[in-house]
Amino acid sequence: MLTAIILVLLVKTFAFTSCTIPSTGMENSLYQGERVLVNKWSYGFRVPFSIWRWLGKTAGKGDIVLFNNPNPRFPQTSVGNREVFISRVVGIPGDTLMLNDELWVTDEQVLSPDSKSLYVYSHTEEETMQAAMQQVNIQGNRLVGYAEGKYIRTFSHYEYYLLKQKLAGKVDLIPLYHKDISKSHPFVIPEKGKPVKVYPWNVTLLCNTIVRHEGRVASVRGDTLYVGGKPVEAYTFNKNYYWMASNNPVNLCDSRLFGLVPDDHLIGKAWRIWFSSRKGRIFQRVQ
Repeated sequence: MLTAIILVLLVKTFAFTSCTIPSTGMENSLYQGERVLVNKWSYGFRVPFSIWRWLGKTAGKGDIVLFNNPNPRFPQTSVGNREVFISRVVGIPGDTLMLNDELWVTDEQVLSPDSKSLYVYSHTEEETMQAAMQQVNIQGNRLVGYAEGKYIRTFSHYEYYLLKQKLAGKVDLIPLYHKDISKSHPFVIPEKGKPVKVYPWNVTLLCNTIVRHEGRVASVRGDTLYVGGKPVEAYTFNKNYYWMASNNPVNLCDSRLFGLVPDDHLIGKAWRIWFSSRKGRIFQRVQ
């Protein structure tokens, strides 16, 4: 019995860990309440009680990753003792993403058919919409808003495709931001050892990253970034960083909320579902 307990502890410490999906942020890839095995060797092994990584390597775009909160309420909390989040990598070190004023990726290639968007339709078409959702087996999809006679729901790109086929023009289902996308700007995801140029639209994000994760004193005055009391036009980072996104745009537990995620905060890649209340999902590979 003691040997079995020791073996489980060793596996949990050095090979895999488990997490429970706390919200609807990663539907339809992962559902709330499901439990997932995370491979702690995916990006090199992070030594327990430290941020040092052995045989480290870069996470891949599209990976669903478990990581520690990069912007905790109490910053003095050590990285390994912070709460954990799970999101999809949409920007890797050296990438350039086009983000709007709300930090949404506006022209990035869709990484997964499960990535969700907001859609609107007339409240008078609700009965038809409900019938169509039932016919294509979309369950538990609740209204997320109501404005000016329009209902707002979130659908994955695949769900939207199914609904458009089933509805055959009976409901005018429109992407919420299709006709009103805020002006977007290029954001370079910092790569270790390479300078990132400072612009008015990225200066706040860069400043926050430098203060939180680079251990430097930095501030913004007007549109100018000051590091160590001196104005800089570019900054060379000492770590690799990632931009994380939820599948569900209503869920804000991603980089729109906490900014860039440094590589030393990564725990591992979500591997397989080991518990689910949904039929046929146990031990499915996470993707």
